[in-house]
Amino acid sequence: MDLSDIKDFELISGHGYNQDRMLHAAMARLTHGLSPASLGAAAGDWLTHLALSPGKQQQLGEKALRKLHRLVLYQMQWARTRCPPCIEPLPQDTRFRHPDWQQYPFNLIYQSFLLCQQWWWNATTEVRGVTPHHEQVMTFIARQLLDIVSPSNFLLTNPEVLRETLRSGGMNLVKGAANWWDDAERLAAGRRPEGAEAYEVGKTVAVTPGKVILRNRLMELIQYRPATARVYREPVLIVPSWIMKYYVLDLSPHNSLVRYLVRQGHTVFMISWKNPDALDRDLGMKDYLRQGVMAALEAVSTVLPKRRVHAVGYCLGGTLLAIAAACLARDGDPCLRSVTLLASEVDFEEPGELSLFIDESQVAYLEDLMWDQGYLDGKQMAGAFTLLNSKDLVWSRIVRDYLIGRRRPISDLMAWNADATRLPYRMHAEYLRDFYLKNDLAEGRYEVGGKPVSLGDIEVPLFAVGTVSDHVSPWRSVYRIHLLTNTEVTFLLTTGGHNAGVVSEPGHANRSYQLDTRKRNGKYVDPDTWRSTAPVSEGSWWPEWQRWLAAHSSGQGRRPAMGAPTHGYAPLEGAPGQYVLAP
Repeated sequence: MDLSDIKDFELISGHGYNQDRMLHAAMARLTHGLSPASLGAAAGDWLTHLALSPGKQQQLGEKALRKLHRLVLYQMQWARTRCPPCIEPLPQDTRFRHPDWQQYPFNLIYQSFLLCQQWWWNATTEVRGVTPHHEQVMTFIARQLLDIVSPSNFLLTNPEVLRETLRSGGMNLVKGAANWWDDAERLAAGRRPEGAEAYEVGKTVAVTPGKVILRNRLMELIQYRPATARVYREPVLIVPSWIMKYYVLDLSPHNSLVRYLVRQGHTVFMISWKNPDALDRDLGMKDYLRQGVMAALEAVSTVLPKRRVHAVGYCLGGTLLAIAAACLARDGDPCLRSVTLLASEVDFEEPGELSLFIDESQVAYLEDLMWDQGYLDGKQMAGAFTLLNSKDLVWSRIVRDYLIGRRRPISDLMAWNADATRLPYRMHAEYLRDFYLKNDLAEGRYEVGGKPVSLGDIEVPLFAVGTVSDHVSPWRSVYRIHLLTNTEVTFLLTTGGHNAGVVSEPGHANRSYQLDTRKRNGKYVDPDTWRSTAPVSEGSWWPEWQRWLAAHSSGQGRRPAMGAPTHGYAPLEGAPGQYVLAP
């Protein structure tokens, strides 16, 4: 059923249909949007097949005995020789790095936990007959439950917390209680985390000078003031994701991508999306395409006529930009000079752990919640992303803030991350179904204007950025752009995550990247081979990309005026505009 017909269908089908959806919506608020039916199906699939697999059960029993034997042997050897641990944490697990964990009895405590964690991974994987999706869900659930009971989370089993308690005479727990109370008050009042007040939009972040030259129902278009006397002829249009506010790419002056680009001689335009409310419930992906990317391209082409555009998309904005680029190529519109996709997926066959929350049951459950509200609240959406890395985002923070009593200073990126947005009901339902469930864009079924669009039609050069630790757009999924286009593709893989990897200004410590270019119609190289052969460079990837933009430009000229008043694009007000300030 087309989502535009939902209301008519509801009127025809009567009260029962609405009653079901209202019940599901109420349940979704209690479960933070997770479908009990989806979780139950995964658990039932796993338990049934495990119960009918005596060989697997025997194997698990033998593994349990071997792990117990290893632990006992380790305890006996450690008492005599202080031998190395019998099991090491995974490289990304930092919970047990403090030297006190190597002292008795804490070494036995954390070693027991790691062996138990390993056993549960064995128990939830390779059970013959379980669907891959259900296996991933059960592995994820087991990991989440084990993270809750990790010995690092409790006062009496965490030696680092005990040491701090003895050192401070228990004042760490007093400070921790005060931190907990402050966080609870802020959460109840809907206020941002402590320290976020230092990052005020338009005053300390999002301060690159510019003007809003277009405002419609969905977005404001900001034109930034050039910082050099001469600029590259081709302007840069940035399409950010509307999952979060645009200024992740214009944070503090020292790490603003926009400020960096204008200082390098680029004319930059940026879309600032409106934060939708219940009245915007029927806005769909096509509305974001027409009133977002296409409207912005028309404005840029009017302000700078006869100039082709370097178009840049970030996250969901990159997915939308790819659709727009394919649509323009299909229709023979030559307005684009290049396309850059930052941590953006166009093929959703392998979307990483985010797919754990996406199946028919889960999407239907989420649709009912959005149907009732008219939108998906930012806090509800953030819960799914937090679960993907709860060890670091939840439990480590609880230990640090509430048990050790020491807050980590909030950064501009953390403050931005707390500035959540909403997503319209229709748009998000279409996004989940058409892309995650059906993968229509990658498989050539996604239609614009009644005709399908193909990414293979894109002929302009592509620059794609993936980040090593991305839980939202895994880099191997981003890399799949190579399979869908024949044009020149420059792929760059940088250290960091979905946000911190992109906000990676020159001078940022511990940053490196790999880069290689596949020529037009070049042969495909699989991602693992690419990573093992692509050269590694130290530092920020921004200068590398800027050189790529410059190489794909047609020279420099005089900097343009702000807006085009005689053509309907008069400057309305200074950046950052109104939409980014709306709650």
